[in-house]
Amino acid sequence: MTGRVGRYTLGLLDIRADEVAGSRATNFSVIRLKRDLLRRSSVGLLFTGRSVGQSGAGTNEAYGVDGTFGFYDNLTINTYWARTSAETLSGQDTSYRTQLDYAGDRYGVQLERLVVGDNFNPDIGFVRRDDMRRSFGLFRFSPRPRSIKAVRKFSWSGSMAYVENGAGRLETRDANGEFAIEFQSSDRLGVNYNDTYEFLPRPFQIAPGVTLPVGGYNFGTLSAAMNFGRHRKLFGNVTAERGPFFGGHKTALGVSRGRVNVSPQLSIEPAYSVNWVDLVEGSFTTHLVGSRVTYTMTPLMFTSALLQYNSSSHAMTANVRLRWEYRPGSELFVVYNEERDTLGRRFPDLANRALIVKFNRLFRF
Repeated sequence: MTGRVGRYTLGLLDIRADEVAGSRATNFSVIRLKRDLLRRSSVGLLFTGRSVGQSGAGTNEAYGVDGTFGFYDNLTINTYWARTSAETLSGQDTSYRTQLDYAGDRYGVQLERLVVGDNFNPDIGFVRRDDMRRSFGLFRFSPRPRSIKAVRKFSWSGSMAYVENGAGRLETRDANGEFAIEFQSSDRLGVNYNDTYEFLPRPFQIAPGVTLPVGGYNFGTLSAAMNFGRHRKLFGNVTAERGPFFGGHKTALGVSRGRVNVSPQLSIEPAYSVNWVDLVEGSFTTHLVGSRVTYTMTPLMFTSALLQYNSSSHAMTANVRLRWEYRPGSELFVVYNEERDTLGRRFPDLANRALIVKFNRLFRF
């Protein structure tokens, strides 16, 4: 249940999963409360609970407080503090972040400090990277030239992300510089250079038969991207990338966010990317091909299908979704997911399949 009363926003969720195939019956609970402050600020509380942890033993809870504070029109401060409690873990179980974002038209600044403890482990949700301390800074200069009519804005930006683990070892350093031109037609041309350092604490299989050994890797990559405006009948992003990569070299080409309006009701969004990688440990090529097809039956009902093939995993996936807003704010979703292995004995062999029905109803009082 979600809702809003005055300046308060409330969200409640409770899920019960039965015992199947050796997994214990588990209850999942989420409580979210947020209060708006002034014009662009808010504070909130969050609690999640799981009666049986992912390890199959003990319980798991997570709780925290967050805040967003907006000053003037362009200055925002985002922050949170959270902690997890699990019977199987103790100590180093907190996470916090402080971020300052100034998003002016001519100048931009972003500063961030993020800390995630080694034992911070919310079993409802996920943590992309634990045991880390991340410092980030970005500076941007974006003038609007009056003497060049075809150009809406130039943009120079530079950023640095520095990630170390709890023991102080540098794990990731990413320095980025970009120059971009935004045209009056809404097209955008950008040239980007990345200088990256990555430490691998354990062997990493980057492709079938190709494993990177433990060690630190430093490499730089030059890329260019052309983004065509959405007002065009045919639009999308075209990218090209070349440079060193984990002791070898990589060349990549990609087309994404493209869209072809076949008719007012039918649209196709194709995407394709290819990576040619040549490393000391071996060479490989990866392809990712996909397309989203959307058909709109009425302004309140549409069907969307995402079809994709990944050469790295030799998997074909399909996600088909029907959305019907049967009354304002109330919706019915029917989702069908399927994955097939193209190397299976019976081509293409079924890997998994799911049918999901979601129904929500808005009550106004």
